[in-house]
Amino acid sequence: MFKLSEIKELIKLVDESSVQELEIENEGSRLSIRKPGKTEYVQAAAVQPQVVAAPQVQPAAVVTETAPQADTTSHLHKIVSPMVGTFYRASSPEAGPFVSAGDKVAEKTTVCIIEAMKLMNELDADIKGEIVEVLVENGQLVEYGQPLFLVKPE
Repeated sequence: MFKLSEIKELIKLVDESSVQELEIENEGSRLSIRKPGKTEYVQAAAVQPQVVAAPQVQPAAVVTETAPQADTTSHLHKIVSPMVGTFYRASSPEAGPFVSAGDKVAEKTTVCIIEAMKLMNELDADIKGEIVEVLVENGQLVEYGQPLFLVKPE
């Protein structure tokens, strides 16, 4: 299995080179990194997956139908992660968060830090509005394109 630090280092090397795709097999695991344009895509999968038997589930005697729920977030803007890394809400463990639910932001307001390859990358809001919800926890690993904040646009 690949270590997270190894994956981050490989992403950095691919990003800084003209290589568009890299595949590596190591100790029964395969890592594939593709670079379409300037974005990163990481996929890691085991070469020999283990088969796990699912428990038998008996069908329920009564089936109830529920109406499809309306998407209540469709009018909200999502601030997404531009890279794979670790999400931090504040500039240091002692500092307060950059933003919280209810805070107003502008296009250049710093909302968080994404750490990748020991580099701290500040992420700015890309829209003017109000933070409705913070979708990830401090210190959580995030993926490229993962929604981090919901913003109600002004």
